[in-house]
Amino acid sequence: MARCFGGADIGGTKVEAALLGEKGEIIAGRGFSTGPFVEPGEVISQVGKHIADMVEDSGCGELKALGVGIAGRVDQETGAVIFSPNLGWEDVPLRRLLEAELGAPVVVTNDVTAATTGEWHYGAGRGMSDLVCLFVGTGIGGGIVSGGNLVVGATNTAGELGHITVVAGGRKCTCGGSGCLEAYAGGWAIAERVREEIARDPAAGENIMALAGAVDKITARHVVEASREGDPLARHVVEDTIQYLAAGVVSVVNALNPECVILGGGVMEGMSEAVSEIERIVRRSAIPPAISSLQIKKSELGSKAGVLGAAYLAGGML
Repeated sequence: MARCFGGADIGGTKVEAALLGEKGEIIAGRGFSTGPFVEPGEVISQVGKHIADMVEDSGCGELKALGVGIAGRVDQETGAVIFSPNLGWEDVPLRRLLEAELGAPVVVTNDVTAATTGEWHYGAGRGMSDLVCLFVGTGIGGGIVSGGNLVVGATNTAGELGHITVVAGGRKCTCGGSGCLEAYAGGWAIAERVREEIARDPAAGENIMALAGAVDKITARHVVEASREGDPLARHVVEDTIQYLAAGVVSVVNALNPECVILGGGVMEGMSEAVSEIERIVRRSAIPPAISSLQIKKSELGSKAGVLGAAYLAGGML
């Protein structure tokens, strides 16, 4: 009987799920919306149903294990979600509940850890032993692989690269700190910076406002779109954002000496010029030994990195 492994990437408003075969090939996949702040029981029931339907429809035989990546802090030992701000979950025994729902072993990890695992084994980091992933979306998350091992840290919080300091005493971050990379280059921060500029000079924000409809509806996507259309304010903010991201990457490269830095996430997807410009700055600014064999790449898997990484982790359980 064929062996298949499931993966699920649980976000604030949607879930991506897939089945992988023993060689990492995608057998089936689907996504579904959940809505914000949905109850854990509803998500667990939906994940169980969709995984079971894919197993049956694909004819893969039997689900051997399921891996789950979720936005939030996870107890790696118990598979419980300690806190997920995007979902509004706290102290949810996700592994135990999913195992009861599916009748199969389950591993639960942070969504960025899952995405890093996906890029490492199936994407831009294939065959590498030392790499760093930096995912720039609404927030900024990261993952570190060193010596062929995923670095999790003493309390399972390693890889919070969005919260390295790029400006001492700088902008307030959602983490409670100041000057974090995320507070300058995360999607929420890009939108906030633009809103502040428009408050100072409303005329400068006319094009961005036309795209968003209102100041409080401006997102990083609107800023990036306006920048591509040549809007001066948007271009200025995007160029500054690239500088901040490059500063963060320089710190990471100097500290960790990876053979590859992989850049992904929704904000990076929209800024096509960012990867080459970040690489140019890093090669100019990082210490020479740290860049002698360095590659800087764009994510190959995009939104599929998390679900593929979660499924890989499920396969590694057995």
